[in-house]
Amino acid sequence: MPKLPLPDCRWMRPCVQAAVSCISDARPPMPGPSLPGNETARLRALHGLGVLDTPAEDRYDALVQYTADALDMPMAAVSLVDAERQWFKARVGLEPQQTPRDISFCAHAILGHGVLVVEDALRDSRFAHNPLVAGPPHIRFYAGAPLRSADGLHLGALCVMAPRPRRLSATQLTTLRALADVAVWELVRSQWRSMSPRRAAAGCGLR
Repeated sequence: MPKLPLPDCRWMRPCVQAAVSCISDARPPMPGPSLPGNETARLRALHGLGVLDTPAEDRYDALVQYTADALDMPMAAVSLVDAERQWFKARVGLEPQQTPRDISFCAHAILGHGVLVVEDALRDSRFAHNPLVAGPPHIRFYAGAPLRSADGLHLGALCVMAPRPRRLSATQLTTLRALADVAVWELVRSQWRSMSPRRAAAGCGLR
């Protein structure tokens, strides 16, 4: 019985190589932040501030600069967590005005009541493959204190970041929480300024 010629499979090599390359370059899926149980009310309160997409203001810029200096950090921001993004009302050491919410550290910070501290993002499964860690601004350390409204809604975070692992002392954590309260007060002031005099008086409990 005559032998059949073996098929020429050389045409498959590029396909196989591409498949192997994809497998070797694959990364574990990055777990995104979950939504708070009060997300609808939280977003309503956030939008009610009238702060999103407003121009830079000196008082917010001064606050984030003071925060960065007080904690000896190269990056700091007042981050407001919107439905699909985090938007920076003020920032130092950061280029973008906003980032997608699903890669936002602050979207994780608003889920808790205390300061979220990530001493080394590369050792944290939530952030190890985050593009903000793998690429600019190369975040390794993060600490964020939720911006808590009078109704207990977390609208965003006052955060500090560094490109190398860090730790904060108990005193520094207390300082960050106190400065987050200042940021909340500034947000309330912004809301009052955007109101009519009658609405602002009602918001202060006046008639």
